[in-house]
Amino acid sequence: MDIIVAKPRGFCAGVERAIKCVEQALERYGAPVYVLNNIVHNAHVVNELQDKGAVFVKDIDGVPEGSHLLFSAHGVSPERWEQAKRLNLEVVDATCPLVEKVHFEARRFAKRGYSIILIGEDGHDETIGTMGQAPEHIILVTTKEEVDTLKVPDPDNLSYITQTTLSVDDCQEIIDALKAKFPNIMQPPKDDICYATTNRQAAVNALAMEVDLVLVVGDQESANSARLAEIARSKGRPAHLILDASYIEEAWLDDVERILLTSGASVDDKHVQGVIQFFQEREPCQVEERELVEENVYFRLPTAIA
Repeated sequence: MDIIVAKPRGFCAGVERAIKCVEQALERYGAPVYVLNNIVHNAHVVNELQDKGAVFVKDIDGVPEGSHLLFSAHGVSPERWEQAKRLNLEVVDATCPLVEKVHFEARRFAKRGYSIILIGEDGHDETIGTMGQAPEHIILVTTKEEVDTLKVPDPDNLSYITQTTLSVDDCQEIIDALKAKFPNIMQPPKDDICYATTNRQAAVNALAMEVDLVLVVGDQESANSARLAEIARSKGRPAHLILDASYIEEAWLDDVERILLTSGASVDDKHVQGVIQFFQEREPCQVEERELVEENVYFRLPTAIA
């Protein structure tokens, strides 16, 4: 068995920052520290932080008054900040700076009176937080087909922003459709899809055709992880999204000689190494790491816990 291990893979700077926020808050304030929604979309990360004393909640109203509360990497709406303020909660904001950039764009476009098309996944934590920045201005679009029937108040007073973890190719198709229908639509100064999402997708695009099977380590709730498997399938390669090695099914491996292994941006690399170990214990393996681009991005911790 030959295993090509894609690089970059695993934790992006925003995820690393969010996890450190929880760990630092627990160290400084002690347990419990409350976290609104999952800090990142990975069950292993959430379970490990729970064991250290983090309490994950879906509703701020359930958090005791005066407690410490973290907002997840996906960001929240201004309404959540107001809710936390009413309960006298001490907030640590672990929102990824690249998500904050999209929030800023939404508020900036809204202040100028634009209608805003948000290209995103319906119901995703990040999308919910972004829509809350200017709910009276934002229209959610999830597919290229929706653009055909899209109606806006003023086609000449229109802009778009995007979720940071979308498929680069699918998002571009929607953007192209928007520009074709609304030639004067304003765009963000810089692409909203984050560097980590772009790099991991580029690696799958570049390497998938060399293998018989693609395995993506990541959570089913992780949008960026799911995109990697979807990209591989779009290129005609069987692909599976697995939380760790225990999810691998022997039936997938029939007649497979070469595997591409990668992981989403919310995955600790120890789970990728666990997959490699699974195959090495099963049969002799040649493991080759392929680095397509070097990542050296780092985000500072919030001043509240730095």
